[in-house]
Amino acid sequence: MFFAIGGITLKLNERGLLVIISGPSGVGKGTIRKALFEIPDNNFCYSVSMTTRKPRLGEVDRVDYFFVSREEFENRIKANGFLEYAEFVGEYYGTPIDFIETMMEKGKEVIVEIEVEGALQVREKNPEAVFIFIVPPSRQALIERLKNRGTDTLDTIKRRIDKAEREFHLAYKYDYIVVNDEVVNAADRIYAIIRAEHAKTERSIHKYYKLLEGKE
Repeated sequence: MFFAIGGITLKLNERGLLVIISGPSGVGKGTIRKALFEIPDNNFCYSVSMTTRKPRLGEVDRVDYFFVSREEFENRIKANGFLEYAEFVGEYYGTPIDFIETMMEKGKEVIVEIEVEGALQVREKNPEAVFIFIVPPSRQALIERLKNRGTDTLDTIKRRIDKAEREFHLAYKYDYIVVNDEVVNAADRIYAIIRAEHAKTERSIHKYYKLLEGKE
């Protein structure tokens, strides 16, 4: 949050936000996240997740995911090295915690893109984070997206659809719901949410009072 005193622009809430972009598999979380980072002059930092699954076509290690062995992942679990983690369709997915904290202290908005189970784990530990639930414009749109990926068997697609049906009923646990009708529109809505969150009183009131009292 910014405001001006005597022509000088001052920044309130200097700590960055932890923004959770979540939703069922196939709703377009990754595509929206990439569009979000294309917005000019953004202050975003992507928290790369870790997984034991194999890379899909075009995915790059340490850019899309940290691709690791099951053994390495489980060793990190024992060391409490994840903000959250989950196992789905026989593979682990998790969010390394140390990188996130460092970036937030630097004032970066840390974007975490995770599945619903992981997001609810984060909600319990980090209620101050911003939780955004992505939904498709229709059930049929979700089915088509999963089929068009071309990376899953019919059995896996069915399992993903069944899981999505259950997860849609958990939307009430999130702060915001964004419909992915058009990717650019969805990214713009998320950007607006982040800006509004920075203007919330509880995030900036203490710094504001210090400024009024001349203590900063």
